[in-house]
Amino acid sequence: MSRDTRAVTFLGLPTAPRGVGHLRGAEPFPVAARRALADTQLRRNLGKATRTIRAKRAAVVGELPDWEELRDAGQAIKSETMAHLDRYLEQLEASVTARGGVVHWARDATEANRIVVDLVRATGAAEAVKVKSIVTDEIGLNDALAAAGITAHETDLAELIVQLGHDRPSHILVPAIHRNRAEIRDIFLREMADVDPGLTDSPAALTEAARMYLRRRFLSAKVGISGANFAIAETGTLCVVESEGNGRMCLTLPDTLITVMGIEKILPGWEDLGVFMQLLPRSSTGERMNPYTSMWTGVTPGDGPQQFHLVLLDNGRTAALADQTGRQALHCIRCSACLNVCPVYERVGGHAYGSVYPGPIGAVLSPLLTGVEDNASLPYASSLCGACYDACPVKIDIPSLLVHLRARHVDEVADTRRVPSPEAVTMAAAAWVMASPARYEAGQRVGRLGRLLGRGGRIRRLPPPLSAWTAARDAPEPPAQTFRQWWRAEHGDTR
Repeated sequence: MSRDTRAVTFLGLPTAPRGVGHLRGAEPFPVAARRALADTQLRRNLGKATRTIRAKRAAVVGELPDWEELRDAGQAIKSETMAHLDRYLEQLEASVTARGGVVHWARDATEANRIVVDLVRATGAAEAVKVKSIVTDEIGLNDALAAAGITAHETDLAELIVQLGHDRPSHILVPAIHRNRAEIRDIFLREMADVDPGLTDSPAALTEAARMYLRRRFLSAKVGISGANFAIAETGTLCVVESEGNGRMCLTLPDTLITVMGIEKILPGWEDLGVFMQLLPRSSTGERMNPYTSMWTGVTPGDGPQQFHLVLLDNGRTAALADQTGRQALHCIRCSACLNVCPVYERVGGHAYGSVYPGPIGAVLSPLLTGVEDNASLPYASSLCGACYDACPVKIDIPSLLVHLRARHVDEVADTRRVPSPEAVTMAAAAWVMASPARYEAGQRVGRLGRLLGRGGRIRRLPPPLSAWTAARDAPEPPAQTFRQWWRAEHGDTR
């Protein structure tokens, strides 16, 4: 396939493969959430961490008088880019190729993993160092490399903690947010062969232990694997932002660098990047700028990696792009601001979502990438309070997307049924009752019988089919007196 038609065909397939579904063994959100709510240590860890990040973010955002204008600019840039994504992808490929890089196109996780495994094998290496990359978690790259006999070493401190703990990330920005310092110390003592047996749980001691553990891997690695925060179409420049310097080591020391990037991470030009370099650090870590911002363009003889490969990943993104309402989820810059303000995430953590994308953005992005029915419970994992929309630096209207996906789920289920569901029957009956004042008032009188099931002002269990409601939430106990009864008692019958 020629370069000129590749991106158009890539984006134009109506049957493009969907993204990966739930993580293996993951439970539906309501089940996992109940278990998480019972873990008091988890709730303490999450509550402390999210409160700290929220306070830092509020302080640095408050310093900018044009914050809302920056959000508007970020939203506009992303909207324009998604509207012409095929054109910018072709431009990016041409720019990377002109500067000595090689571009690969992957329709799904299987194809992306095969490409990366083959590239690593071609170098003869059995190990690779990785920059923190959520897109490689999305496709399960580490498992694919392990199956091929290749060991991938996570070098971000939080990702290292997760890897050594045989755990899963629970936050987009802080993957080990569910762990406290004592738990991290225990993991290091158990998994690091040469660690000091007297290791304390002070941040300095833990960081030093990780630094010494990783240093040997940095210096010996022949292959580095990264994601990308942004890619500049006009120059072919890739950008990674991070806080520890591990990214700089992975991006400069190995002979071969392989970058896996979702196709939505592209930006048209350098001026656009300037907007996001103000939005991202303030929204993610509560900092005015990133401690480490690494950018590279192709290959430079005698300096840095001498082979550069860029893997452009679809994995359900073109399907999301085709959804006129849902496509704004592709604007996400993975800052995690929505997670840090979400009352649901703060109480149950990221593992309950069963996806590498947790929190409010995960509740919309995962169903869009996989198909709603593969993640049907996630759009309901929200109170629709709107805090996520207020915090989002690119103004993704997550509450509206959640409602949109709930509607899609209802429609898709209805299309597969030969007879109406209990919910549909209940809604039809409610519509019939509410269409008549007399029937509505009679229904209120009957509804008062629900007080017999209440305890402490709440009804916690109802018989089927209403049990579908109380399985996930309590129902309020009906009042002793309806509004109409109160009005008549106060004002008489004015009909």
